[in-house]
Parts: sequence; structure tokens; C-alpha cells
Amino acid sequence: MDPAGASVASDNGGEGEKFAVGNIYSVKVITGDEFRGIVMAYDPIPNFVFFEEGSKPRPGHMKNTRMVNASFITGLSYLGKAEDPLDADKCSVDLHGLRAKEALAIRQAEADAERMGVGVTAEAQSIFDALSKTLPVQWENTDILVMKEVRVRSPYYSDCVFGGTDAANNRVKKVLDLERRRLQLGT
Repeated sequence: MDPAGASVASDNGGEGEKFAVGNIYSVKVITGDEFRGIVMAYDPIPNFVFFEEGSKPRPGHMKNTRMVNASFITGLSYLGKAEDPLDADKCSVDLHGLRAKEALAIRQAEADAERMGVGVTAEAQSIFDALSKTLPVQWENTDILVMKEVRVRSPYYSDCVFGGTDAANNRVKKVLDLERRRLQLGT
């Protein structure tokens, strides 16, 4: 297929050739936006094209990337072919920044996983989530451990609160009763 004679995306037959990595286009989309971009990737199933804005790759610079549904392209003019925009020697990636983001995401996922009770009802999870807004809590099997000293056992009523000092125990009972009322779970 000759990219210069490419038509607007209408069928999936030759779209892969038209949207080959490195092709440079002037693109107009249904919203009226116009830009120049280098094809970075094309996914035929959802019919999305990924463009790096501009007419030539800029190693070491921030890149604006656009993901466009090819069905929404109303104008497409072939401008040429860029050198391989995915050449690893010419791409610059902030690996330190990526590793920091990955580490943060892993820590957040681990923290979220610790907050999920295993083998507990949705009601128990709701109570845990409500208590966690005002008190430090953690799961210990199916018990909710509050302030690392007071234990709330199933079925998570105020008469199921054990341990800790009298003041801590009474505080947990009071907060538990208030949260059950707020969640309309009964006391």
C-alpha cells in the first residue's frame, strides 16, 4: 500500500501497513484538532494509533504522545518516514524515575492488600474500612486488631471487643457502635 495515497481508516485490511511504525503524518481528528505525528504503534483490535507528536524523534526531550482511535481520524496526510523511532540507542528513558514509580506502586499495592480481609464478609470489610478512618487497624486472621491491643472478633459487635486497657476498649466499642450505626448495620 502506498502511504501517500492512504485513506482515512475505514477497514482493518491495510491499516497495519498505513500505520507502520515510523510513518509521519499530518493528522486531523473529528474534534477539529490537528497535529503532526510519528506512528509509534498501531493496535488493530481496538483500532488505536499511538503517535509521538512532531515530525522527527527528539532524543533526550520530553515527548507528547497521543492515542487516537483511527475511526476518529478525518484527515491523514503522509509526510514521510522517520528513522526508527523505537531505536533503543536513541530513546531516552528515565530509569531512575521509572524504578521509583514502580517501588511506590508496589508499596501501595502491598498496603492495599494488607487492608483486605481474607475469609471475611463484606460487612466485616466495611466495618474495618470505617474503623480505619479514625483508628489504626489491621487484620489478624478474621479479627480486627485495633491500636495493636484491642481485638474485635466476628460478628463485629461491641460485645465482641476484647483486650487492651479499659480506656482503649471503651473507645473502640464507642467508635464501633457509631460506625455500625452510620453504615446502618445495627448495634
